Amino acid sequence: MQITSIVRRAVQINPNGIATIYENRQQTWTQMLDRVARLAAGLQKLGMQSGDRVALLSLNSDRFIEYFFATVWGGGAMMPMNIRWAAAECAYALNDAGAEILIVDEAFKGVANELRAQVPGLKSIIYCGDNDTPDGMENYEDILASNSPAADAGRSGDDLAGIFYTGGTTGFPKGVMLSHTNFYVGGVANAHELNMQEGTVYLHAAPMFHIADLVWFSAVTFMAGTHVVIPMFTPDGTLAAIEKHKPTQILLVPVMLQMIMQSTKLAKTDVSSLHQIAYGASPITQAVLIDAFKQFPNTSFIQAFGQTELSPIATVLSPEYHVLEGPKAGKLRSAGRATRVCEIRVVDANMVEVPRGDVGQITVKGPTTMLGYWNKPEVTAETIIDGWVLTGDAGYMDEDGFIFLMDRVKDMIVSGGENVYSADVENALGQHTAVATSAVIGIPSEEWGESVHALVILHPGFKVTTEALQKHCHTLIAGYKCPHSIEFRTEPFPLSGANKVLKTELRKPYWEGQERQIS
Repeated sequence: MQITSIVRRAVQINPNGIATIYENRQQTWTQMLDRVARLAAGLQKLGMQSGDRVALLSLNSDRFIEYFFATVWGGGAMMPMNIRWAAAECAYALNDAGAEILIVDEAFKGVANELRAQVPGLKSIIYCGDNDTPDGMENYEDILASNSPAADAGRSGDDLAGIFYTGGTTGFPKGVMLSHTNFYVGGVANAHELNMQEGTVYLHAAPMFHIADLVWFSAVTFMAGTHVVIPMFTPDGTLAAIEKHKPTQILLVPVMLQMIMQSTKLAKTDVSSLHQIAYGASPITQAVLIDAFKQFPNTSFIQAFGQTELSPIATVLSPEYHVLEGPKAGKLRSAGRATRVCEIRVVDANMVEVPRGDVGQITVKGPTTMLGYWNKPEVTAETIIDGWVLTGDAGYMDEDGFIFLMDRVKDMIVSGGENVYSADVENALGQHTAVATSAVIGIPSEEWGESVHALVILHPGFKVTTEALQKHCHTLIAGYKCPHSIEFRTEPFPLSGANKVLKTELRKPYWEGQERQIS
């Protein structure tokens, strides 16, 4: 199973079909494969060898998709980076993965210069923007023009295809290792599960570095469809792209869907081409969904639930269950059922499956589960047990096999589709001289699903404002991780018998009356 075979098939069945559209550029599948092979040759000339990591820090573009296929075509492993990270977080991931080649666009050329000093192993930086190439960087288009197409390196199966960094429970990101098989099987399954047809036109509005959007790279390519790309999500920009390019499918993180529905331009925009809106990456409220049904009356909805470690989809709630009446009603609050390529069990602390309806931890097994965490064998062993990935999500399975999420086993917050680990934020807060200790929790947010809330105890005699602590955190971690709100306390936090902070107790006042303890 090779990722590269997906793009070869697209060329075979639709050689003159449009592969990508970005701003004033478009190319056929034949042209794209030629560019992919030329970029692969250029990466090899810069020193990329079998399994080497090639990082990319960029807004969405057609070149992002070329990079996806070219890296593995040349034998390397892709490493898309979170565009919302602080430079220090980027440097950590680059050093941890040992990446020697970094590709950046116009938006991140300044960050790239910062990273030179922080990442000693970084040998080459490629500029993939459209302005003048900064000093000391290679030019993306020059690389393609000066290289003949390379032969496919032939990596496949369990060979490493990419490393995708997620938030870390210890304050540092973890690199999820995904294989060629992960992407190949995931691509086939997702093309089917997400109801794609040959010639599907998909709009990339969500950030491409995020696995929730990246999953569509292989799925759309399997169908030899068209990737329409906008640089980044804005409600009005997305609506304009829908009207202009007539996509049939789009993925929207719930907060993105809400923003579009709040736009005054929605009523004036022709969205009739949209056959389906997929949503995922964070749960959605039933009220928002019902509003979406009204505002997109001729569009079906589908939910996908999963995580990076699962490549990423584990369950799908298909369109026929997005109803409020009839025999299939009652499943709208669920995350759907297992995809056709994975198995799901809900287990207790001893990995014993619990009865239907009982709450336990959701575990997943199948060919889309990760290889493990890069350079973290102990954490890998704690997360994968007998082939089952422990998701860290608590929930139950009903008699029909539908999964209902209830809480998190992991100390994690999902805000606007981004995972935020409490330890990451607490580590940043703890570096302020005034902070004695802190506890970070997720609290309900209508806009983001959950927002990051910090409870802080200061050292005796110290004073600091909420704004000052937030500004301090922004120098150390990505903005979406920084506390949206801070509460100062003087009483010690409640502790368990093992002297761990009882965050369940801290969360209770905020989630009182909620049916589930995640949003």
